[in-house]
Order: sequence, then structure tokens, then C-alpha cells
Amino acid sequence: MHIKIPEERVGVLIGPDGSMKKLIEEKSKTLLEIDSESGTVTVESSEDPLMVMRVSDLVRAIGRGFSPERALVILDDEMLMLDVMDLSKMVGTKSDMARLKGRIIGKDGKTREIMEKLSGSKVSVYGKTIALLGYPEQIRVSRAAIEMLLDGAPHGNVYSFLEKKHQELAKEELKDKSVL
Repeated sequence: MHIKIPEERVGVLIGPDGSMKKLIEEKSKTLLEIDSESGTVTVESSEDPLMVMRVSDLVRAIGRGFSPERALVILDDEMLMLDVMDLSKMVGTKSDMARLKGRIIGKDGKTREIMEKLSGSKVSVYGKTIALLGYPEQIRVSRAAIEMLLDGAPHGNVYSFLEKKHQELAKEELKDKSVL
């Protein structure tokens, strides 16, 4: 499987002296072939085709701005998924892009932090994309909050929405545990 990541993220994927690449390969029993000129990464495994897909998501997550440490959780839980939203389709100018990214990140990263805390998903704003990492329901909540922000909803309304969804997710979790 081939994945293209930004050239400036290749070093992050490889890590100091190749340590991150080696860790990913050992943990996943896959082989990463990285072309640092083009940013093309090839993931191979003779044993587990599903692991190739998981590692591909991991590589894409690092390419979309997640630190390797935050992205590595993809290998630990097959229910975790990566969702990438492309903002370039929604904006016309660079200043619009900067404004929308600013709304999602918030002052000193506050909005992104609140979104991560209340939804349970991880959020990375990088380049022209917003990447979400989490369980399907967490991603659905984060995506809805981001879409509200992109549509111009006041931050307070988005925080209220997130708080409500956080409580709903917590109730679902309790219900799931009581069934077991």
C-alpha cells in the first residue's frame, strides 16, 4: 500500500536515527519503505493485510500532523479510526483558510483542547486538513462540532453541544458496562 505524506513530515515518521520507523515495524510486523524525496511511503506485510491498513492509517495520521506518540494508539485498538477533513474544498482564499483553522484551534488551542476532552477524540489541524483520531462515535461528535464552527456557530454553542454529547457518551458507556 502506498501513502503520500508531506515531505516535512517524513523526518517525524522516521524519527531520530530511524527509531520511530523501527518501532512501527517491530510493533506491527510490517516493512516501511520511505522515499524522503517524494514523501511516498510503502507499507508491506506478508502476514497480516489488516495490519497494513492500520499502519497506513498511522502513517497518514503522522502525515496529517499527529505526533507519532499520539498516532501509535492506532496499532493498539482496531476500533480506532482516522478521519481526515479537507478544508480546501470549503474555502476560497488563504485568509479564509487561516480564519477557519483559527476557529477550530481557538485562542491558545482552547477550542481544540475542549473538543478533545469532551469528545474523546484527538484533533490535528495541519495544512489544509483537520484529522480526527478516535472511535466512530467520538469522531462523529467531533466532526459535527467542527462543522458547526465552520458554519459560523458561536463557540459557546459548540461547547454546549460538546458537553451534551459528552454526557450522552458517558451514559452509553455506563449502560454498556452494566450489560456486561
